[in-house]
Amino acid sequence: MNERLLEIESWGTTDVGMKRRLNEDVFEIDETVGAYIVADGMGGHSAGEVASRLAVDAIVRYLRERIARVGENTWPDHWDTDRSAPGNLLADAIVAGHRAVLAAVGRDTDLKGMGTTVVAAVLDRRQGRLIIGHVGDSRAYRFREGTLELLTEDHSWVHEQVREGNLSEEAARTHPLKNVVTQALGGSAEPAVDILETDTAAGDLYLLCSDGLNTMLTDEEIERILADASGLPEAGQNLVIAANEHGGNDNITVVLLKVVELQPGT
Repeated sequence: MNERLLEIESWGTTDVGMKRRLNEDVFEIDETVGAYIVADGMGGHSAGEVASRLAVDAIVRYLRERIARVGENTWPDHWDTDRSAPGNLLADAIVAGHRAVLAAVGRDTDLKGMGTTVVAAVLDRRQGRLIIGHVGDSRAYRFREGTLELLTEDHSWVHEQVREGNLSEEAARTHPLKNVVTQALGGSAEPAVDILETDTAAGDLYLLCSDGLNTMLTDEEIERILADASGLPEAGQNLVIAANEHGGNDNITVVLLKVVELQPGT
């Protein structure tokens, strides 16, 4: 079977929002390994930004060191056989981010209580798949043929209530406990990383975001903004503007990925 020749066009931005003094969100676009990450730090003062930066740096470092060699060696015993090698590698990278946050807390007790959510994507060019991993309530969406689809499931208290039928989606967006996550990097327990491996199609647009976006905008509003934009920068900037116009209660981070399929010889 011929390998598909895929490339990703990407664009990202982060904004402090209208209510916060500090921006504890961090994003990373690493074209070398094809990795795209959004992290939303928690902990107050400067600790949230410390946690998100430590985690993102550790994830990128782990992928840089190992992704070129994936599949060359026998699988580690702890790898999940239902996942691909890149999927297992991304899960391990996110756990490495968790351990980096824990190590920093161990060195400096003033950082105790800090943590971060994360959503990350890695392109498997050989299989034409996008591998998405997440912990917490930062999200990944796919916009395909005019329709927006949420790909991740929030690790949060309000999402559990929605799933059990105790809260509506609309009520969850404004609930006082909407920022309470049930999993995070830096927590007392090692996180169970959710991994999604999805086939891509030319023209697909993927959105990674912190909850400062989706708590201000409905999925329908996000879908309309993506549909109306002429390119990634316009789409990303308009999402941030709209979130701020709706209150901007939190930091807002947006990373957009567009799948481009190259013709052989290009």
